[in-house]
Amino acid sequence: MEWIRQKLDKFKEPFAKGKKLEKYSPAINALDTFLFTPNHTTRKGAHVRDAVDLKRVMITVVIALLPVLLFSMWNVGYQYLKQIQPEVDFWDAFGHGALEILPMIVVSYAVGLGIEFAFAIFRGHEVNEGYLVTGLLIPMIMPVGLPLWMLAISVVFAVIIGKEAFGGTGMNILNPALTARAFAFFAYPTYMSGNQVWVMNASQVDGVSGETILGTLAAGQPVEYTTMDMFWGMIPGSVSETSAALCLLGALFLIFTKVGSWRIMLSAVVGASVMGLIFNALPAMGVEGNSLTNFPWYNHLLAGGLAFGIVYMATDPVSAAQTYKGKWVYGFLIGFLSVMIRVFNPAYPEGVMLAILLMNVFAPTIDHYVIQGNIKRRVKRKAAGINKQVETVV
Repeated sequence: MEWIRQKLDKFKEPFAKGKKLEKYSPAINALDTFLFTPNHTTRKGAHVRDAVDLKRVMITVVIALLPVLLFSMWNVGYQYLKQIQPEVDFWDAFGHGALEILPMIVVSYAVGLGIEFAFAIFRGHEVNEGYLVTGLLIPMIMPVGLPLWMLAISVVFAVIIGKEAFGGTGMNILNPALTARAFAFFAYPTYMSGNQVWVMNASQVDGVSGETILGTLAAGQPVEYTTMDMFWGMIPGSVSETSAALCLLGALFLIFTKVGSWRIMLSAVVGASVMGLIFNALPAMGVEGNSLTNFPWYNHLLAGGLAFGIVYMATDPVSAAQTYKGKWVYGFLIGFLSVMIRVFNPAYPEGVMLAILLMNVFAPTIDHYVIQGNIKRRVKRKAAGINKQVETVV
């Protein structure tokens, strides 16, 4: 490592302060901080620093995403091959899926990091590591059939409008990855819904169809997949949203490393369960339901992108609620609204994206009222203490 350090220091010399390439130093410093711990120290004031910085937090989330990503490479190939041949080899399926997903990841990182570097050079600040996660999340929540140029435009919109317009990493009010998906959904609706976008080459090969479970229910058709199929993820869907089991594994890892908020995850599951139970109770109340209202509440937790959204998107530390009580309210409403949107909007049976983006907007308001409530309680306690002291003196 010392040899790499020396070579990198020599390479950075033309980019040092006062040198002719100083303007481009943020791009070089980004490579430095990616390989080594930043060597800057606090010069004013007393600040306590620990070993957990933004880079390590982002890398922890990437590690939590890897099992889901690797499984999705196999599942994408499996969903396609099982419809055109009687038997599917594991490595054959994995290879087909990898060849479809890796270009999406490359495009996402190339376009997104290019914009990040350009803004850093223009503004004269260092490149933040926030896009390490966003660049991976964006292709993971898109349909596998989305053309690469559409993905690139969605990334441009998400990074510029959803992030840099607010000041960059740590300043955005909306989750950038979901902003990209929302843009793609409204800009290219035919490529983001239907029964031929969730399975590789479904629109080009006769006999290949891949409607999602929620789409099938919205159309009033019976679901052929079992609860265990939904749990393990061997179903059509966005690239990496299908496996609730691996999302659960990622949740445990994020909670163990204290990167993800268990309060948001648990409350979101409770909120989705409550809404599902309410809809399941409608027939007993004499209200005629449909395929989505009669869908078992526990299957709502497994189908679609709810599990993936709760674990990796709702817990975004920038756009989520910050107070402990606020996290409970924020998560509960995400789960509650996700199932509600699924049932009441047949044209858009997947509701977790809209629910999270909506709660991103209201997260500051939730925190505001939590803080104001704490202030009022402290004022009352102080007033009660003063009154008690007065009574004691008298």
